[in-house]
Amino acid sequence: MSLGTALDRTDDAILRLLQKDARLSVKEIAAAVGLAPSSVHGRIRQLREAGVLRGAHAEVDPRALGIGLEALLMIGLSKHERDTVDRFLDDAVALPEVRAAFLVTGRYDVIVHVAVRDTQQLKDLALDHFTSRPAVTRIETSIIFEARRRHALPVYRAAG
Repeated sequence: MSLGTALDRTDDAILRLLQKDARLSVKEIAAAVGLAPSSVHGRIRQLREAGVLRGAHAEVDPRALGIGLEALLMIGLSKHERDTVDRFLDDAVALPEVRAAFLVTGRYDVIVHVAVRDTQQLKDLALDHFTSRPAVTRIETSIIFEARRRHALPVYRAAG
């Protein structure tokens, strides 16, 4: 199986179950999809080897880690060359405060999602790591008051 290989209905069901609860045992998944545990284990291994399943992550309460604020930094870049953009994105996600960095269309070029202790740390992060970069032409910050997330991705398959 490779990323280009179409997933079948059983793969879809396994992925839906794992996205809902990555801690499910192979035995529990097997019972839900109607296969032997050994068959499910093999399918999960193939999905991992193909890069479809990339890992399992713990959902942690940010407040327990001292995080009191999340924000989006909308950033304009002076150059849109691949090397400049790639370096900027790589440098951004290397910072421990950065949860995600997105190359986008529209008014800004990059949106960076950050998690920090407070507004002072947000200010320091913006000034020390973003506005100080020559490639950055503008930055606008929006504080996130509340977030609702959906972690599971929809499963689309080619008709057939």
